[in-house]
Amino acid sequence: MQKFNPSTILYTPDALNERGQKALLTYPEAVPQAIAQHNRLPVLERNHYQVKSDVLVLGRLKTLVCRESGRSSDFIAPSLANGCLGACAYCYVDRNKTVNPITLFTNTEEILAAVNKHVQKQAWPKIPNQTHAQFYTYDIGCNSDVSVDASISDGVETAIRFFRDHPKAFATFATKFVNPQMLDYDPQGKTRIRFSLLPQKVSKLVDVRTDSLAKRLAAINDFYQAGYDVHVNFSPVIVYEGWLDDYRELFEQLNEVVPPKLKETMSCEVIFLTHNQWQHEINLSINPKAEDMIWAPAIQETKKSQFGGINVRYQYQLKAQWISEFKKLQQEVIPWCQIRYIF
Repeated sequence: MQKFNPSTILYTPDALNERGQKALLTYPEAVPQAIAQHNRLPVLERNHYQVKSDVLVLGRLKTLVCRESGRSSDFIAPSLANGCLGACAYCYVDRNKTVNPITLFTNTEEILAAVNKHVQKQAWPKIPNQTHAQFYTYDIGCNSDVSVDASISDGVETAIRFFRDHPKAFATFATKFVNPQMLDYDPQGKTRIRFSLLPQKVSKLVDVRTDSLAKRLAAINDFYQAGYDVHVNFSPVIVYEGWLDDYRELFEQLNEVVPPKLKETMSCEVIFLTHNQWQHEINLSINPKAEDMIWAPAIQETKKSQFGGINVRYQYQLKAQWISEFKKLQQEVIPWCQIRYIF
């Protein structure tokens, strides 16, 4: 994972608790600047990629709401952070934002207290479902990459220990990075890490500035041995000439690196590409080669998102056919890796 070394730190005064002060001290050469709100930034005269590398925002999250999910988790926890060091061409977090630096919320304990309050209101014992048979699952990385966040502060470690010790709650997050320091967090099976995997020739084009497929695959057993519940995430599935052949190769690679004991418990989730007109236009100036692969109007249709945005996805009938082909290939090569959901 490339080192995050911001040159500018924007902060709200209420974010400078002990964790916020420590973040400031971690980057002594960065220029600090007070701001009124973490979600209303001053004009930053840098491009999309530069802002992700050069700017860190410290804020205090005030909207401590757990939202229903039902797919990767039962609920989405209040965000520990927002934004990411990576600059994936399809990232929904970047949509409709000219710039999107990492924003670290320093009030981790308040966030976790909100999770505890929420889970205590749920019926117990939990009715088993595809997210987990026993515990209520909370996604702690819906708007950021937790592996990156963990390199900036102890907030992630604090969260993982909270879930480790909680009798009802369970953490989960997807990642495209490998952070070795997280191997020491001792989750004791109460945190699920979902490594996002794409065929390498696609990943190097659209997963901008993330760790390579080889690094992610190599880390699977390490995190399993360190006590994580390890799953994989085939997302987004991008359709192009020869895509199934590339997924066959990816499945074969996965089959080689996953130890037999982990194969008994590993599952996956599969999400076909959703793109966005605004994002497409931005990508044309910063990553046009990716757009040649992910912008395909001849096989895509418009879709209104739950937040009101206009996105594009693969045409319904074509997608149904491709889902069937993907599932057939999965059953042929990695039948042990059960698909938790696919859409």
